[in-house]
Amino acid sequence: MDNTTAAMAAKGVPRNHSNYVIPGLYDLSVEDTNWVLTSSFIIFTMQTGFGMLESGCVSIKNEVNIMMKNVIDIVLGGFTYWLFGYGMSFGRGPLSNPFIAIGDFLLDPPVGDALMGQIFAAFLFQLSFATTATTIVSGAMAERCNFKAYCLFSFLNTAVYCIPAGWVWGEHGFLNKLGAVDIAGSGPVHLIGGASAFASAAMLGPRLGRYSEGYDPLPLGNPVNACMGLFVLWWGWLAFNSGSTYGVSGAKWQYAARAAVMTMMGSFGGGFTSSIYSFWRHGGGMDIMDLINGVLGSLVSITAGCFLYRAWEALVIGAIGSLFCVLAMPLFDRMGVDDPVGASAVHGVCGIWGVIAVGLFADNPIPLDTTNGRSGLFKGGGWYLLGIQTLSAFCLVCWGICSTFLLLYVINKIIPIRMDPHEELLGADLTEHRIRHSQIGLSRAISALAPIKVDLKNIAGIQPIGINPGHERSLDQLRAAEDKLQQWQSYLEQVSAPRANQKMDAGQSHADITFKPRTAGNVFSRRLPARKSISGGLYRPNNSELPVIGKVPKLEKDPNFAWVD
Repeated sequence: MDNTTAAMAAKGVPRNHSNYVIPGLYDLSVEDTNWVLTSSFIIFTMQTGFGMLESGCVSIKNEVNIMMKNVIDIVLGGFTYWLFGYGMSFGRGPLSNPFIAIGDFLLDPPVGDALMGQIFAAFLFQLSFATTATTIVSGAMAERCNFKAYCLFSFLNTAVYCIPAGWVWGEHGFLNKLGAVDIAGSGPVHLIGGASAFASAAMLGPRLGRYSEGYDPLPLGNPVNACMGLFVLWWGWLAFNSGSTYGVSGAKWQYAARAAVMTMMGSFGGGFTSSIYSFWRHGGGMDIMDLINGVLGSLVSITAGCFLYRAWEALVIGAIGSLFCVLAMPLFDRMGVDDPVGASAVHGVCGIWGVIAVGLFADNPIPLDTTNGRSGLFKGGGWYLLGIQTLSAFCLVCWGICSTFLLLYVINKIIPIRMDPHEELLGADLTEHRIRHSQIGLSRAISALAPIKVDLKNIAGIQPIGINPGHERSLDQLRAAEDKLQQWQSYLEQVSAPRANQKMDAGQSHADITFKPRTAGNVFSRRLPARKSISGGLYRPNNSELPVIGKVPKLEKDPNFAWVD
């Protein structure tokens, strides 16, 4: 960009000026930029929600492992998004084509670039979306995926998300040019993530013993964490959808408010439907995962057209999405696709519905050009938008499944993607991260694996978490010293008993008995402390009566000792 063009951009030259065109991604005012940045910060907190939800759904011996994968998704996935991902979605190079964008790799606009602030704001917003798409997959691969292989997957999975994101949102994308509408990512984020989750779960195979006792869900490791994860995701979803108005200038602020309310309305419909379904299915009881995933499924469903619907339509869309989700979860289990968190149903099935729902219910959001002036089938807009949305869903599903299968196939040739069965039995926290939980039955697992000649030397000595080994050793030393003191006291009582019987008077107590053993020098006697029975136990002297460890008492100054000739 030359200085003249930059100056024109800074003065707000129209986007379609003959000498300078500002891409829609960077058509942001100061207020818009503030809104986009703030939304990006809130969307980033959804990683906390995903981590809590996923760690609550897996067994205790794998909860740290799934949290580590969420961290890796941000670190490695975010790094590759800066390297090449953003450029594959929104690059402005001359080689960009309807399939993939090329340009703006290693994004770093210099000081003086008139679009520097807009570029950084847009990048951060899209980065928060990209890391979310990868994190969706981690839950489906939980409890049996090799951690090193997952790191490589997270590093490369950026391409799986970024190319179809460009189809829908990039000005070069073929779906965008056909008129596909997806405001906040039911398709590019959730459907791609759900399709990848389905492919990865199918390729990894079920966890050991998953279906040996039927198809019912396994017990959750921490149901409270799972519920807390839902609340954090719920909060982040408001920024996810409202922030996707891409600003608050002009009429955008009105639709930002509408997006927030419709997001909540959709979740109300989804939560109500999943509650009724769970009560019916469980004979008056409620399954926690039915409710959690029902709400999440409704949020995914409302995301594509979050400010294009009326309130009652949002309720219906959310309710239908929730029903699809809770019906799909047991169906996938029947197919042998073991998805511990239900990501395939929540993000995949509901993502398809969310994309298609736009073609049925969408309003034309005047004066915005979000739908290119079109409306949904039920709003008198005809079949065109519905057809484009259906094509969009089909393309995204095919890409998500096929690209993930190919990526995992290549990674498996480098690093086996499936954990060793023995490591799976011991748990990824122990074998991958050297974190030993005290309540997971490790001794039982070690004793069962020992006859198989499994090398357990590296893990058998790992201390359980939550315990300070130094403190434990100090306490053991104190207990040993106390036991030694009690042994000496018992010995003195036994030795002094014969002489006590000889000298004991009618009114004399055992505590007044004088003991006179021979020593190399002087002879000493000690008044033994009386032993009293308290609630059936023995009285022990208080701390002031105990000698200091490793220190010999000075007998001439001790009132309990008397010197005799």
